[in-house]
Amino acid sequence: MTRRSASLLEDEVSYPGTRPEGRVLVLACGAIAREVLALIELNDWTHVDLRCLPAQLHSRPERIPAAVDAKLTELAGRYDRVFVAYADCGTGGALDPVLERHGVERLPGAHCYGFLAGNDAWDAMQDEEPATFYLTDFLARHFDALVVRALKLDTHPELLSLMFGNYRRLVYLAQTDDPELDRRAEEAAEFLGLDYERVRTGYGELVPSLTRFAREPARA
Repeated sequence: MTRRSASLLEDEVSYPGTRPEGRVLVLACGAIAREVLALIELNDWTHVDLRCLPAQLHSRPERIPAAVDAKLTELAGRYDRVFVAYADCGTGGALDPVLERHGVERLPGAHCYGFLAGNDAWDAMQDEEPATFYLTDFLARHFDALVVRALKLDTHPELLSLMFGNYRRLVYLAQTDDPELDRRAEEAAEFLGLDYERVRTGYGELVPSLTRFAREPARA
């Protein structure tokens, strides 16, 4: 794991833009940092700053609302506008009241699988097979850290059947065409004893959501 990858997992990371006036901020989950940064660079949104909260919050969703609240409070008044690049992400609706207090919006849907695949497409996948475990590019890249070691499956393999015995397939929602990530995702499915399927999603609903935010006129 590279140092930057380790930082995305464990630390807050900032990617400043280059244009000083009319600055706006995307506050994102570290698990989608690469995707958000790719869209910023592809569209030359030099007025957009990106700050990422630790990706490990993905595994502790109950901590997301407080972390987002603290960061929005810290940054209050520094930006013309702020967009929070989280979905509900397992907070059980607790994130939305935080965003309402700060007057900011978030990505649509329940979690990253939905907005990356497209929420309607993900709903269809779930209807087809509810017993599905999902990976994104980030989760395929860090499967060992975020699943195997985090759940102690490396030291207690007997837990595997207890935690994943009711799953039937693993679907890799691929943002990119990366043979190494394909290999890792397929190995993850084999490790978990699940059927493997790859679905190429690209950046999904990140694209229209961030495009609309970045192109919105500055406040008077």
